[in-house]
Amino acid sequence: MSDLPVLVLGAGPVGQTAALLLARWGLRVVVLDGRPHRDPVGSKAICQQRDVLDVWDAVGVGAEVARRGVTWTTARTFHRDRELFSFRFADRGRSPFPPFVNISQCETEELLDERIAAEPLVEVRWAHRVAGIAQDDAGVRVDCEGGQTVHGSYLIACPGARGDAVRSALGLTFDGQTFGDQFLICDIRTDLPGWETERRFYFDPEWNPGRQVLIHPCPGSTFRIDWQVPPEFDLAAEEASGALDRRIRQVIGDRDYEIVWKSVYRFHSRVVDRMRVGRVLVAGDAAHLVSPFGARGLNSGVLDAENAAWKVAFVVRGWAPESLLDSYSAERHAAALENLEVTGATMRFLVPGSEAEARHRLDVLERAATDPAARAQVDSGRLAEPFWYVDSPLTTPDERRPFPGRPARGDVPVPAPGVLVPDCPVTVPGRPDVVRLRQLAREGITLLAGDDAALPAPPAGDLPVSVHRIRDLDASPVLREALGARPDEIWVLRPDAHVAAVLTSPADVAPAVARLLARPEQDPRAPHHSQARGGSLETVH
Repeated sequence: MSDLPVLVLGAGPVGQTAALLLARWGLRVVVLDGRPHRDPVGSKAICQQRDVLDVWDAVGVGAEVARRGVTWTTARTFHRDRELFSFRFADRGRSPFPPFVNISQCETEELLDERIAAEPLVEVRWAHRVAGIAQDDAGVRVDCEGGQTVHGSYLIACPGARGDAVRSALGLTFDGQTFGDQFLICDIRTDLPGWETERRFYFDPEWNPGRQVLIHPCPGSTFRIDWQVPPEFDLAAEEASGALDRRIRQVIGDRDYEIVWKSVYRFHSRVVDRMRVGRVLVAGDAAHLVSPFGARGLNSGVLDAENAAWKVAFVVRGWAPESLLDSYSAERHAAALENLEVTGATMRFLVPGSEAEARHRLDVLERAATDPAARAQVDSGRLAEPFWYVDSPLTTPDERRPFPGRPARGDVPVPAPGVLVPDCPVTVPGRPDVVRLRQLAREGITLLAGDDAALPAPPAGDLPVSVHRIRDLDASPVLREALGARPDEIWVLRPDAHVAAVLTSPADVAPAVARLLARPEQDPRAPHHSQARGGSLETVH
């Protein structure tokens, strides 16, 4: 492996996650952040999706985030004072995590900081503001204000939304739009019985006419309330006049409350033109900004970090060629465009751009209380979900499992190549620490064979591949039924637990693994560094 560390720009949750995942693969990491120290202010990104908790569990904090946060399982949508509908979230497996957990970003960062402090492979350097980035065949160099220079093998850049200097240094465009209306956020500590386990979205309530209000429960009897407000809204003037107190009481009634944090923001919808520039992978808000309705910001950034980390690790350790990094941009840029499309549709419904659109929205909202067809058209934000890599160059298509497209609201895709595998309890002999399928999958490349499938042997080299019969992992039908696996099939899982291939011939396993690693198909285990060793996949009957 390279003697140089992998560099991570930005010590927010995306950078923290990337650093810990890289260390999990045995790589030395240096994290650079331009701030003098951590600045824990406000709730910021509060809504963490089940599959992101699962990623954090791989670095030792997922269960604690879930324990400290507020769990909610129901999303309710209202028009004025009338509830239109509610829905719960599906799980095709048996995940130990709830669909969503609300916890302040500050507390999430604190938990990740504790893990980083205990990880000897990760070093965090504050007060390292980027002034320039250079790279060549030997590595990447980050020049910082004040004259510091840091060298690394690769760089994962996640400096956040204000990463203009990094995007400029990399020659990236950041096209999109900024929305005119502002949003007022207040974190309010009060007692609202019955609201602790659900998200509430109000269209055109009488206490915010013509606009929207979103309410999320948070830990410590705190509720996050987002009001859509006009472009000219002035928070200081509202406080001075007493209007802010009236605004809050219109939501919570005549009860005591405390404002823990308040802020006004205007959001953006933007994406970079590409997410790989040589040895640099761009992730999180530095690469894409979306409206907050749907909680697709931080959740998507964490999945960027996981995608980047395993691919950088496989390249540095010699298990894959550098061309594997091209798939990071292909996959995560497609995920970013999906998020922009979903949140853009939400914003067009929330803020109609014409009189005709406004009339259409009002008609839909008025019919939705009694008409299921109209209800399906109400868009209060499609909540975060993992992207499906069905069109990825790493995915081997299966014509028996065509991808039907974006699933219904609250549902998840049927397992197929490109889709995140459902999580289920498993038992691995001699491994009491592994109790879930995704824990097993995140250790490398995982092959799952049905009862009638010939079982491929793992290669003789150091590429992390494990081979299991489905019945040996779970003697009950739970895992088999969650996958929809047939007896003659071999499932190939990626290190991020997405399905890479579903095969019926053992002869197809080596090409599918080669494709997953962006290697030449004819030599799927050929070493790419002097440190790498490899054999060939054989079949055991």
